[in-house]
Amino acid sequence: MGHLAAAQEAMHFARLSRVLFTPSASNPLKQGEPISETCHRVAMTELAIGSNPSFELSRADLGGDGPSYTVDLLAGLKESLTRDTDLAFIAGMDVLAELQRWREPRRILELARLIVISRPGEESLSPSIVESYLPGASSRITVVETPGVAISSTGVRERMAAGEPIRYLVPDAVIEYIAEHRLYR
Repeated sequence: MGHLAAAQEAMHFARLSRVLFTPSASNPLKQGEPISETCHRVAMTELAIGSNPSFELSRADLGGDGPSYTVDLLAGLKESLTRDTDLAFIAGMDVLAELQRWREPRRILELARLIVISRPGEESLSPSIVESYLPGASSRITVVETPGVAISSTGVRERMAAGEPIRYLVPDAVIEYIAEHRLYR
């Protein structure tokens, strides 16, 4: 629910016409961490966004072997869209602290504006911290404070593993899918 609220808030604040949800096959910064099978993450994403006509599932980051890089995703999306289409990439606040670790961070900011989501209870960072290694970058970064719960997807998985309830933290259809496929136990 936090991701959905953040996407809706970013869409409103940044005046986006739609939001693409792009599950990735393999996050290079999370190598070795346990992750659900791609088919399950795609299905849960589809269920979660299904009631919002402005939200759309994209499989653009699922092809290929090896890790998925944001710069490649954005370059591919940019190629497939009309010239005058502006891209915005919505990410959590933690991206400001780790953007320098990403592949081609300057090109990412050339391809898309970065909309950084600040969740309740989370320390808010200033886009100016990126300036030390990417001068001028803060002009391409917008921080959006979102309402909602201060819980992450990691927190939801931990609650599931501990047998704690996740109702009202995740859409009901996703809870049913998780139970049916016995995920995160």
